Amino acid sequence: MIAVIDYGAGNIQSVVKALKFIGCDCIVTNKKEELLKADGAIMPGVGSFGDSMDSMIKTGAKDAVLEFIERERPFLGICLGLQLLFPESEESPNAKGLGLLDGTITKIPANTGLKIPHMGWNSLKILKHDGIFKGIEGEPYVYFVHSYFLTAQDQSIVSAQTEYGVKIDASVRKDNIFATQFHPEKSGKVGLQILQNFIDITKC
Repeated sequence: MIAVIDYGAGNIQSVVKALKFIGCDCIVTNKKEELLKADGAIMPGVGSFGDSMDSMIKTGAKDAVLEFIERERPFLGICLGLQLLFPESEESPNAKGLGLLDGTITKIPANTGLKIPHMGWNSLKILKHDGIFKGIEGEPYVYFVHSYFLTAQDQSIVSAQTEYGVKIDASVRKDNIFATQFHPEKSGKVGLQILQNFIDITKC
């Protein structure tokens, strides 16, 4: 079973719908006891970094996520769910993220001449053809909706990148932590394959 973590940041139902489409049993929860019974967990999200961290603390989701990852269970962060894995974001200077990975989250520069937020399809340069990208060839297009982007401190954890005026670390992996800035659940056949690969990793 996969736990989809509900911490008040939205975008839950599209992930649940995609998981059900590929035949995956899932539960939506922010309760530690339910999360820790799951084979894998997905943390989606859209919205503000600071507000979402506040919500994670209030709902108890923060402690639940930290314990789940500490137990070395497969974990997938999506969009804001990627950004929250890092210590902080330029979006909310006073907020502290989960701090599980190192890197900077900064706003896409306005001087690129491109629209912000970055909303639409972009190609990926896949750097690691295993894990959630197993069996995915070429430079597939996936769907993004974001104004802030990751630059990982340790580039060895970066599994895919994209370009949108700047180079964006679009996916990372470290041990049992996987994360994507793009939305697999909105990325058609490629996105469903990414989710299926994650399910296969959980062996649920």
